[in-house]
Amino acid sequence: MRPNANDLIAFVAVARERSFTRAAANLGVSTSALSHTMRGLEERLGVRLLARTTRSVTPTEAGERLLNGIGPRFDEIDAEVAALNDLREKPAGHIRISADELAATRVLWPALHKVLPDYPDISIEIVTENGLVDIVAGGFDAGVRIGDIVAKDMIAVPLGPDMRMVAVAAPAYWAAHARPQTPRELTAHTCINIRLPTHGGLYAWEFERDGRELRVRVEGQLVLNSIMQVRQAALDGFGVAYIGEQAVEADIAEGRLIPVLLDWSPPFAGYHLYYPSRRQHTPAFTILIDALRYRAAK
Repeated sequence: MRPNANDLIAFVAVARERSFTRAAANLGVSTSALSHTMRGLEERLGVRLLARTTRSVTPTEAGERLLNGIGPRFDEIDAEVAALNDLREKPAGHIRISADELAATRVLWPALHKVLPDYPDISIEIVTENGLVDIVAGGFDAGVRIGDIVAKDMIAVPLGPDMRMVAVAAPAYWAAHARPQTPRELTAHTCINIRLPTHGGLYAWEFERDGRELRVRVEGQLVLNSIMQVRQAALDGFGVAYIGEQAVEADIAEGRLIPVLLDWSPPFAGYHLYYPSRRQHTPAFTILIDALRYRAAK
């Protein structure tokens, strides 16, 4: 028996979320009903699509093949339906964005809080994730990440100027410790580590001066996975942090944090909004891009 479209849409939601609970919430159905739907779909197709354990749900080989085949097609259908908003008098639609913690706070929200009141029929969902995300597989319309790590097959729109990492600590910390003159001297300091969510390892601090690159592995009492937690730990005097300057520029300006090794901190490409090249722009998405696009001061 041929499966109906609703069953396939439900399968795509479960396979992408890797969770019956999250998929059911997204679809507006109960978890038990969704599980029943998946069992029925597998019986009709005569093949197992999902491997279930008490803690996770993952697509089988057949499930991955089906997801890769029909997922993008449902995305295209959603885009075509969303494009009908062109016929509306007012732009409308739901836009789902993946962003890291700093971008969501310091880049997206300052722009969105100005533009959204003018477009009450546009709704924005921001999902904060510090790791790299496959926005297509995750069902996102767009993502926001540092320009250097955006996939080459994506269209990328700059959202801000170049950025740089800075090593900072509270005045009280520097009062008790000699300020390092080279990055390698950081190994003698108490530092605040951050764990990379994508690979699970601790971030090796990267420095560069006059074409010479250094990667320094530091130690300390704290390992965190949140940029804002790292900032707060530095403010509280728990050691040296290596953090995006944009996250601490006000703290530096007001003397709450003091940077060191600035001549070892070259700039790199800042935040970009990125999305698949095949994505059709709805009026709502066009408004979003225009609101976020970086325009350098003349």
